[in-house]
Amino acid sequence: MDREAIGDAHALLPHIFTDWFAGRGWAPRAHQLGVLAAARPGAAILLVAPTGGGKTLAGFLPSLVDLAGRAAPRPGEVGRGLHTLYISPLKALAVDVARNLEEPVAEMGLPISVETRTGDTPAAKKGRQRRNPPDILLTTPEQLALLLSFHDADRMFRHLKAVVIDEVHALWTTKRGDLLALDLARLDRLAPKAWRIGLSATIADRPGLARWLGGERPVTPVEGAPGAPPQLTVLQSEAHVPWSGHSARHSYPELMNAIRGATTALVFVNTRSQAELIFQNLWRINDDGLPIALHHGSLAPEQRRKVEAAMAKGRLRAVVATSTLDLGIDWGAVDLVIQVGAPKGCSRMVQRIGRANHRLDEPSRALLVPANRFEFMECRAAVEAVAEGALDGDGPRTGALDVLAQHIMGMAVAGGFNADQLYDEIRTAAPYAAMERDAFDAVLDFVATGGYALKSYERWRRLARDANGVWKPVHAAVARRYRLNIGTIVEVPMISVRLNGGRVLGQVEEAFIEALTPGDSFVFAGEVLRFDALRETSAIVSRSTDAEPKVPSYAGGKFPLSTFLADRVRRLLADGPDHPGLPPPVAEWLAIQKRRSLLPRPDQLLIETFPRAKRFYMVAYPFEGRLAHQTLGMLLTRRMERRRLKPLGFVASEYALAVWSLEDAGRVDLGELFDQDMLGDDLEDWLAESNLMKRTFRNVALISGLIERRHPGQEKNGRQVTFSTDLIYDVLRRHQPDHVLMKATWADAATGLLDVRRLGEMLGRAAGHIVHRRLERVSPLAVPVLLDIGREAVPGGAIDDLLSEAAEDLIAEAMME
Repeated sequence: MDREAIGDAHALLPHIFTDWFAGRGWAPRAHQLGVLAAARPGAAILLVAPTGGGKTLAGFLPSLVDLAGRAAPRPGEVGRGLHTLYISPLKALAVDVARNLEEPVAEMGLPISVETRTGDTPAAKKGRQRRNPPDILLTTPEQLALLLSFHDADRMFRHLKAVVIDEVHALWTTKRGDLLALDLARLDRLAPKAWRIGLSATIADRPGLARWLGGERPVTPVEGAPGAPPQLTVLQSEAHVPWSGHSARHSYPELMNAIRGATTALVFVNTRSQAELIFQNLWRINDDGLPIALHHGSLAPEQRRKVEAAMAKGRLRAVVATSTLDLGIDWGAVDLVIQVGAPKGCSRMVQRIGRANHRLDEPSRALLVPANRFEFMECRAAVEAVAEGALDGDGPRTGALDVLAQHIMGMAVAGGFNADQLYDEIRTAAPYAAMERDAFDAVLDFVATGGYALKSYERWRRLARDANGVWKPVHAAVARRYRLNIGTIVEVPMISVRLNGGRVLGQVEEAFIEALTPGDSFVFAGEVLRFDALRETSAIVSRSTDAEPKVPSYAGGKFPLSTFLADRVRRLLADGPDHPGLPPPVAEWLAIQKRRSLLPRPDQLLIETFPRAKRFYMVAYPFEGRLAHQTLGMLLTRRMERRRLKPLGFVASEYALAVWSLEDAGRVDLGELFDQDMLGDDLEDWLAESNLMKRTFRNVALISGLIERRHPGQEKNGRQVTFSTDLIYDVLRRHQPDHVLMKATWADAATGLLDVRRLGEMLGRAAGHIVHRRLERVSPLAVPVLLDIGREAVPGGAIDDLLSEAAEDLIAEAMME
């Protein structure tokens, strides 16, 4: 944005706004004026500005200026119609932004109404918002899809002037981003002149994101001034740094000291169960009685709102949180971010750092607390990447077919559609711009009839064409069920946790509760609870004082190690003990590895083999993340079975894969064993027997609407959903393997549970660069993966005590050296 345009925008800023800025001792920032200058009918703007730089206000400034000049409706009069639609990936962020937006509106006395709409909004208020929308509505992608599915969507959005998409980087490479892109294409038809503004503090692929944001529109980039560089520190604990594990238990006293030294600290962890564990342990050593809270997505909405309100008022000294607080929340009192466990990605780390100290002229402070030695290297690599300003993230994706199926149904229940017109419309959404007509027709046929293999079943006959060629639902129940199941976030089946005779604390996995017996205890909502009974859809619990409770096991929340960060960890490993910033225990660990085996170059795949206790071990170090390593483990053990190596089991971590067997894998050609062709017939054969593809298909079936979990007045439990999808999967695999949903399942498998694409890239890179070290005993690098949790059994046997014995032997030897 050039200076002349910014100057023109400053002239457009009404005195009431310049006076408000001046009253706060501020001046409008250049990027705020740049957005104001660029916001014209039909424009698309991508604003990249650091947290604390007035990014959100910049997104709303054109709307506030435009609305300030309009007359407010008289009491009892219908409003002016929806002017600005704000879309956030998080409910908490939408609520927080609304609160921050209401402040300048009230202080300037602007006649502007601001409301939020999320899944927690009362039904009566949602109905009123459709009939008489506010000037500015803050919502989520799922709620937008719901609003567009009603017959009166045209009336609600016809006066729309602006769409603001916050934290756009968190959406555009996901299925939620696919659905939002399709809904933006529909908004373009309803309100073609509405300007569109995307906001983000971290973008790795700006051209790709700009194409997603703009669709067919040209995008104007606006850049905010960089803030002070963040201050990142990796905790060099005085305690023994563990070989493995994810609890960071050794660092709890130092973690508590860091909280004492901060005004308010946000303690981020990577999983909900980890949040429960760390909160409990911090509370036990909280001798000063500091107010510390817990926040994650399984807690009851009322509990989360209480924590958010207390944070906003500065009443808490620390909050232990998951990704529910990653994005955008503006709490000025937060002056320290603590990341427990490795961050798994640079962009995620930058986003979390941005939660501290929302002032451009002062650096944000962050403390990284690695849980084990490999994580120390990952934290070190992340700190160096952030210092260089490097970011990671996925690139553009091809739009998912199951998401398109859901959108097609939404357009049908909204009043129907002409197939030719809808095809042209969806191709204006970047993820679907290259979609061929026959692929679109196949998805439409699935939505209407279930597809070739299912069309004889009446339950999947959902759409039909009328005399004018318009596709509409065959009966009203189709629309009701669709609206109950909107969205692309598929959560595992959950059970409410309710105090005996009291309130609901939140939800935990159905499978976890089913594994409990009355009297068992577990940690949830920051308390130790005793399981009393299962009544309908609620686990009845009472408070307990057990010293060693179980911890809920949540399926969601595990972040994979990013490819970008994995490359940096490989380079750091190649430097070994000479890399600056490594604490003595980690440097010593790498030095012993260098003497006993090898520290591989970044382009090498190190494979170690060694015997122990009449078993043989093979450990590889791909650094491609747990998902890719688990798939590699399953495929390798199949190959080893055919070569009569008699594999017994494997264990996969973020960094390595270990397989143990009765015969020595080191005696075969490892280049052939790790050949990329395992992703052909071996993968096909394994998937034919594996439940992983069925799990992936289950998610695809739910998103596409093939199976509807929620029905009016009832909801299927997890077992019922799985039974239904497993049966359909078997039918399609036998009778229509090229069905739309089978294609969608394979596409998801490439980057989801199986991470086949990343595994294929690794095997291709390793061809000709495998380095084999035949050892007499376990190496230092192998100890963490052998002690890691998540061991997978392979039919043929198990080893119960070997892992701990190997670690004890190595520790003793390391001390002698």
